Amino acid sequence: MNSLTSQLTLAAVSPWLIVLAIAIIPVLFILYFIFQVAGLWVQAFVSGARVRLIDLIMMKLRKVNPREIVYNRISAKKAGIDLPTDFLEAHYLAGGRVTTVVRSMIAADKANIELPWERATAIDLAGRDILEAVKTSVDPKVIDVPHPGGGKTTIDAVAKDGIQLKAKARVTVRTNIARLVGGATEETIVARVGEGIVSAIGSAASHKAVLENPDAISKAVLAKGLDAGTAYEILSIDIADVDVGANIGAALQADQAEADKKRFQAEAEQRRAMAIAQEAEFVAEMQKNRALVILAEAEVPKAMAEAFRKGNMGIMDYYRMKNVMADTAMRGSIAGDQKQPEPPS
Repeated sequence: MNSLTSQLTLAAVSPWLIVLAIAIIPVLFILYFIFQVAGLWVQAFVSGARVRLIDLIMMKLRKVNPREIVYNRISAKKAGIDLPTDFLEAHYLAGGRVTTVVRSMIAADKANIELPWERATAIDLAGRDILEAVKTSVDPKVIDVPHPGGGKTTIDAVAKDGIQLKAKARVTVRTNIARLVGGATEETIVARVGEGIVSAIGSAASHKAVLENPDAISKAVLAKGLDAGTAYEILSIDIADVDVGANIGAALQADQAEADKKRFQAEAEQRRAMAIAQEAEFVAEMQKNRALVILAEAEVPKAMAEAFRKGNMGIMDYYRMKNVMADTAMRGSIAGDQKQPEPPS
């Protein structure tokens, strides 16, 4: 009887135990989360940057680091900037660097630079180092032109008199926070300044004028407004060094003269070859005419023989012709002719 009563009692109590266990499990989870964030909640409370306990618990559930959020909120609050935890959480979940953004806003506020939360987070999400940008805006930095890592040590240009000049420049810039998103980077500044130096030297009438007044290059480059569309504002451009290079004009003239010489030689060679070819043609034509003369002379004896046979020419006519030819030869010999006509045989 007692065992039956104990069984009935256990059967009645078991459902209540199950309900109690189900109710205790969430409470244990909540207590676990409260235990984890209780220290942060107390720290935020005593620092004057209050954060609701439920918000800290929800941060844990949303995989947000509550310690980073609370520490940055406290830092901002102590600097006089009130940043809600929703803003900090949203930037954290977007993949931003919350600590960097908060530190940059504090630095900008101390330097009287306008940097609202929206702009700071946009710059950070764009991949720019917002804290470094604020530091550069407060403390301008110097950029070497050409860049030491670019492989060139000088900017080379040629003045109008043909003399090459090798220049080095130092550009002092500060960050323009308003143009940091979408603005060109440091490489653009280096390229534009290098182009301006080349243009300024190239427009100089003489290299001596550049050496006498290097500041003219700086003024000419600054007047071009090279920082337009960039994330920087150019404060000054200083020519650090100017060296004289090669005489490019003379070298180009020498190369041109050598090229002209080769061209004239080729043209003369062409004319000589044409003259040789024409001479060969004239010689061939002379040989041809000489052959025709020889053929014609060979016909004379035949014609004389034919005249003898037909009686058109007598022996006395022949002798008179020989006498005339001999007289002609004598006269030519006296006159100094080298070649006398040969009498027909």
